[in-house]
Amino acid sequence: MTKEAQFTVQTKSFCLIFLLLFLNASFADDAYSVNPGDMLRVFVWNEDTFNRDVLVGPSGTFRFPMVGEVSAGGSTAGDIEKSIAGGLANYLKDPPVVTVSLLSIEGNKIYVLGQVTRPGEYPVNRRIDVMQALALAGGLTAFAAENDIKILRRDGSGALVATQFSYAKLKDGKALDSNIFLESGDLIVVP
Repeated sequence: MTKEAQFTVQTKSFCLIFLLLFLNASFADDAYSVNPGDMLRVFVWNEDTFNRDVLVGPSGTFRFPMVGEVSAGGSTAGDIEKSIAGGLANYLKDPPVVTVSLLSIEGNKIYVLGQVTRPGEYPVNRRIDVMQALALAGGLTAFAAENDIKILRRDGSGALVATQFSYAKLKDGKALDSNIFLESGDLIVVP
């Protein structure tokens, strides 16, 4: 291989590594947050008695041997791994190596009601916005009030907060910032 060809291969390799690092850093904030109803698999390396599937309860927690109550709701798999490893470290000779995998996303659901083709509950495995949710529901019917759509979301205190969404303006290229990302439990009402 000539020096020029070797330089080209090295340059391409460097660019690929840089791109992978950039993409990893860019999507780090988009990690999935666990919700009540999700099923997790917990694996503790070299400690078979601790390996199990756990269901995140309605309170966002689950019980784990030797650790007790583990808070999972709103946490990433990495956060849960650290929590379990920290609890097990008090009882195991070697520092525990814990892996948490998501088995099912039954807790990450959005709801679309009213004048859409297929109203109902939709489990989602990625972040989606209002327009994508309406597309999942088959789109609006001919009788839908395009300017009166509401997104209902519970705040930290449990109170219901309504956000206006104007489909008519968005399809005309206006009010683009109203096409917000949905969170687990959000309800879209299309009158």
